[in-house]
Amino acid sequence: QVQLVESGGGSVEAGGSLRLSCAASGYTYSTGCMGWFRQAPGKKREGVAVINRHGLTAYVDSVKGRFTISQENTKNTLYLQMSSLKPEDTAMYYCAAQRHGTYCSGTYLPAPYEYNYWGQGTQVTVSS
Repeated sequence: QVQLVESGGGSVEAGGSLRLSCAASGYTYSTGCMGWFRQAPGKKREGVAVINRHGLTAYVDSVKGRFTISQENTKNTLYLQMSSLKPEDTAMYYCAAQRHGTYCSGTYLPAPYEYNYWGQGTQVTVSS
């Protein structure tokens, strides 16, 4: 059974940094994507970043140059380093993964329905 558990969220001032982690259990080396999404109150869930097994990454335009997605395969952990945070980055952040056998190019952000496994989320709040 695959389980994804996020951590690292919190409250920071604008301009600050946070690093989110997603610990994956029951999910070993996969051909599928792993990614981060976020959802603010009243808004749709938005893809933030994605990474494939070769380390290819893609980001939503609003976070390019500020966020970095990475993975540590030996620890089955996904990360999202967030810098220069803005109030509009405030949201619940979710980790997601595709099942093994899914092809992930790492060049575009898959939609939420393209992911098979989800974490419970971690809240990020950025104050101005």
